[in-house]
Amino acid sequence: MRLTVIGTGYVGAVHAACMADIGHEVLGVDIDPERIAVLAAGRPPFYEPGLSELLKRALDTGRLRFTTSLAEAGGFADTHFLCVGTPQRPGSDAADLTYVDAAVAGLATHLRQDALLVGKSTVPVGTADRLARRVHVDVAWNPEFLREGCAVEDTLSPERIVVGARSAPAEARMRALYAPLLAAGIPFIATDPPTAELVKLASNSFLATKISFINAMAEICDAAGADVLTLAEAMGRDSRIGPRFLAPGLGFGGSCLPKDIRALTARAEELGQAPAVAFLRQVDEINIRQRARTLALAEEALGGTFADRNVAVLGAAFKPLSDDVRDSPALAVAEAVRRRGARVRVHDPEAIDNACAARPALQFALDVSKACEHADVVLHLTEWPQYRKLDPAALKAVVRVPALVDARNTLDPQAWQKAGWTLLAPGRPSLSGRSGTPCVSS
Repeated sequence: MRLTVIGTGYVGAVHAACMADIGHEVLGVDIDPERIAVLAAGRPPFYEPGLSELLKRALDTGRLRFTTSLAEAGGFADTHFLCVGTPQRPGSDAADLTYVDAAVAGLATHLRQDALLVGKSTVPVGTADRLARRVHVDVAWNPEFLREGCAVEDTLSPERIVVGARSAPAEARMRALYAPLLAAGIPFIATDPPTAELVKLASNSFLATKISFINAMAEICDAAGADVLTLAEAMGRDSRIGPRFLAPGLGFGGSCLPKDIRALTARAEELGQAPAVAFLRQVDEINIRQRARTLALAEEALGGTFADRNVAVLGAAFKPLSDDVRDSPALAVAEAVRRRGARVRVHDPEAIDNACAARPALQFALDVSKACEHADVVLHLTEWPQYRKLDPAALKAVVRVPALVDARNTLDPQAWQKAGWTLLAPGRPSLSGRSGTPCVSS
């Protein structure tokens, strides 16, 4: 089949390359000529494992091309995927649909009569039906469920494909488009557009709730002298709960979970259903509070002051296997430490360039040893696999004070303590010899 992908950011670039890889002819469209040139040269504009190889393979087959022309897109195909961004609206919790509306307006005059517009962008419920009244063609919604760091796998081997369509022909076309994946046994969930739109927001809100719940338990563990990792393990072995997303620590960030829980709250309020999701505001507050709690642990490790201290930060991306620093908890903590008077040096395996652009006042290092040189405390803020392989004894030789705050609770405490490090971690007061002292931000 022939199809276009409107918007070649994170979702669009991955979707375009993957659809070409399974056999479709794909035209990627973006208003940014520099981004189009980079993609056309086979270079992803962001770090995502496996995407570079996939992109080059798709380009070599001739099934993938890129353009800035919506007119060309309209003449190329009758199926158009909408993959533009929906950031949080300035001054509001609601989603900003400026890019969605602009893309649809630009494409509308070039659509064939039998065209199908398929939304993948995360939007407020009701958007598909509103757009259908504007373009007078079938509009379906096919939400993306990509995890940064696993996006290629999540596209080619998704846990489910959800399609919300108002007509049988639109649903049939979507089944045909995903036929190679359906033949492999991927579940296809057919529904209406409002349900499809809600699935993504509901899923992300549930995952955010699970993360904030275990972090709330970590706060109680700090006060009660309990261990949150053992608590999470015991909870996760309950088949009704499961272990995933019960990882206590610094909390979530990025371009999806924070804005999605706020967008769902805002849309529920518009629909007169604010009480139904009022708890999501607490989920958001608990998540943001983890940054202050990490600062408090760092301050404790430094003996009560950041002034004139050297602080090493391991991690800048909001999550491992990504160079995305949007709403990164790690960078937020690093900047807060700097503002409190410390000298901060940050390391990250992939996100240094983006982090430097986002937080130019911070210092950055290309290797861990340089970041930790003469440090009075090391803050582990993004759980990259590389950091779990660090040699605590070797790192002790370069720091000034062997003190570690494991804000992600993923390092081996016995190995670090055996090497002579003092270790602090949220929800684990026993690591520092505390039996029940609340962790309170200054």
